[in-house]
Amino acid sequence: MENLELGTVKLRWLNGGVTHLDGGAMFGVVPKALWTRKYEVNDKNQIELRTDPILIQAEGKNFLVESGIGNGKLNEKQKRNFGVLEESSLDAGLESLGLTASDIDYVFMTHMHFDHACGLTKEVNGELEPVFENAKIITSKIEWDEMRNPNIRSKSTYWKENWQGIEQQVEAFDEEWSFGPLKLVHTGGHSEGHSILIIEDGDSTVVHMADIMPTHAHQNPLWVMAYDDYPMDSIFAKQKWFEYGISRNAWFTFYHDSVYRAVKFDEAGKKTETIERKK
Repeated sequence: MENLELGTVKLRWLNGGVTHLDGGAMFGVVPKALWTRKYEVNDKNQIELRTDPILIQAEGKNFLVESGIGNGKLNEKQKRNFGVLEESSLDAGLESLGLTASDIDYVFMTHMHFDHACGLTKEVNGELEPVFENAKIITSKIEWDEMRNPNIRSKSTYWKENWQGIEQQVEAFDEEWSFGPLKLVHTGGHSEGHSILIIEDGDSTVVHMADIMPTHAHQNPLWVMAYDDYPMDSIFAKQKWFEYGISRNAWFTFYHDSVYRAVKFDEAGKKTETIERKK
């Protein structure tokens, strides 16, 4: 379990499962000869993408960034198509810290695609129930509205199984939502309702760009996914917040990266500090 400790804020990465998705889709129009220099690819042209929530402890509260892919939410065909080789062991990770899912106070959903939201609900006696029964679930209003009313494109990733049963817990915001040193900011891009997380703790800064920079290899503002609904918005938001992070010597953190949990870059874009994922 990898840690990042700031002044008063602690981050820990938990195991939320793994997917393997098509590398070409993950890097969009970027030629394979370029992106394969930066991120490993298998013989099926798939890249490994973790779905590992970040536990943040701050202000006496337990925050969770995303929810992982859960357990038992995917059928065998879906597991095969999405390259799911392991499901979530979130409960075990929390238990090792003396916590349970009931101890989570807030769940931050940067967006609610299946690989981020499957861990929000579970089936009990044929009914969907919340996994984090005492938590407020924070996401943008645009995201929450589309989650429940997806369009012809987004219905493949916004599943009713991931929102039915948690409606009463959701607190949706317009442009920003904050609690102490933590702030969610709506960006759009990957989805219309996509948000990022900023942490300002004294002299320390964390920028979690979620799926507008899903891995360290997506650092270039122009390297956006074919999965992005609004790629120009992704480019502008990534450029803005990358420059912001660089100006503050920020840690850039990741939910999907199979290599790094967090990276610091210099002004030339070279890595200066890293926290590697333990395999």
